Amino acid sequence: MSLDLDTRFDPAYGEPVPIAEGVVRITANNPGAFTFHGTNTYIIGHDTLAVLDPGPADDAHLEALIRAIAGRPVSHIFVSHTHRDHSPLAARLKALTGAITVAEGPHRSARPLRIGEVAPLDASSDTDFVPDLVVADGQLVAGDGWRMQTVLTPGHAANHAAFALEGTGILFSADHVMAWSTSIVAPPDGAMSDYMASLDKLIARDDRTYLPGHGGPVVSPQQFVRELMTHRMMRERAILERLDKGDSSIPDIVRAIYRDTDPRLYGAAGLSVLAHLEDLVGRGKAVSNEAPAIDSIYSPAR
Repeated sequence: MSLDLDTRFDPAYGEPVPIAEGVVRITANNPGAFTFHGTNTYIIGHDTLAVLDPGPADDAHLEALIRAIAGRPVSHIFVSHTHRDHSPLAARLKALTGAITVAEGPHRSARPLRIGEVAPLDASSDTDFVPDLVVADGQLVAGDGWRMQTVLTPGHAANHAAFALEGTGILFSADHVMAWSTSIVAPPDGAMSDYMASLDKLIARDDRTYLPGHGGPVVSPQQFVRELMTHRMMRERAILERLDKGDSSIPDIVRAIYRDTDPRLYGAAGLSVLAHLEDLVGRGKAVSNEAPAIDSIYSPAR
């Protein structure tokens, strides 16, 4: 199930890094297992600016953004989704600049919680953020010398959106597609069926470069997205094979198919397996003794 990932990246913390004409990247110093070297914030435009994914509630990162803005007006703050490494700084940046915030909507789960279920990613969710402008799929937002098209891409999060900078071939893909790693899909925060449908949507587009929320650019995006889809389908087949061999619990499946993974990441791997099993049960390819959950018992569909 190998995937050709690119982990080359210099975060240059606090420094504006030119990426394309009118696009600068500043990476927050919040490295981790799920954030790689940190969260990328993008500043778009020359005179009146837009900021995309202002990042975590971090004073040093806010100061770096203000230095890069250098007194220029900011008209829009785009937020790809409401995980705490992407959206919390929006409120402070808005207060300082007067910009309007733009996103698909406030945080929500991909589905309602079931009785007794706990959302494991609650701590990473920014439930305070409410955008000034709620955008629909395909909606255009225009600024001074730039136009951004909304590309809704639920899966990693229910309210996840990518944004395409018109006339450049650039898609800000946030956490949906990243060069350094696969995206986490963890129910009920996200849903595998949504994630795969969103990959299908991107395949049909003609973007030339993805600028993700973590790590460096994806430079051959259609090919990479096809590889991501193949990777997910192979993971699905591996889960079905484990069910055929008699594994019935998520921990058993994780130990079998993530043999080379650091055991400290087994919790995240278990959520990924749950996402696949939810999808497989929904499509009639597997069955569960109850509504699919992390502690349910699974078997192959007969």
